[in-house]
Amino acid sequence: MAEQLLSATADLTSATLRRPFNRGYLVAPDLQSSRWSHFFSLLRVTPSTSSLLLTEPLFNLPSIQRSTDKIVFEEFGFRSLFVADSPSLVHLYEASRQPYGLVSKAQCSLVVDCGFSFTHCAPVFQNFTVNYGVKRMDLGGKALTNYLKEIVSYRSVNVMDESFLMDDVKEKLCFVSLDVAQDLKVSRNFSITGPGEGRANQASL
Repeated sequence: MAEQLLSATADLTSATLRRPFNRGYLVAPDLQSSRWSHFFSLLRVTPSTSSLLLTEPLFNLPSIQRSTDKIVFEEFGFRSLFVADSPSLVHLYEASRQPYGLVSKAQCSLVVDCGFSFTHCAPVFQNFTVNYGVKRMDLGGKALTNYLKEIVSYRSVNVMDESFLMDDVKEKLCFVSLDVAQDLKVSRNFSITGPGEGRANQASL
């Protein structure tokens, strides 16, 4: 449970996580309901007097939409619900953040939504996702976690059963490079000269 994971004394060795979503789609409504209940209690949300903004994956199935509506209205009793896809919200946020920027002037953008087990590339025009132009790939952060487990297990200690640990390592240490050539240059110097000398070389670049 969430309380056990947040405990400072919790033993997370070989811990596994049950996820309510698979390939981006809701497959365990009961589990999602319990998670929302925990989050709403932490945020002190009163559903009967609140409205809910919910993002859903592109091309969501009608059966999943009905299950979500049942959770929102019948179990929690929210006053109203607005459902949107994440690419259009990202486009709208960027346009509002920079009203004179390129996205606002062109009124279009390409949003790459990389999740745990899938990636969507979605064109957005005038705040609407162009569905026929969306491309989906069943590849996401899970593949990176598995790759990290293989690398670490091959080079040092076996962590093939430590998904929770490697997820934590990935989230704390991995990043998206804004200058690939420069970062590769720094990493080569760091790996060749050693940790101490690598930092000196990095500072001098």
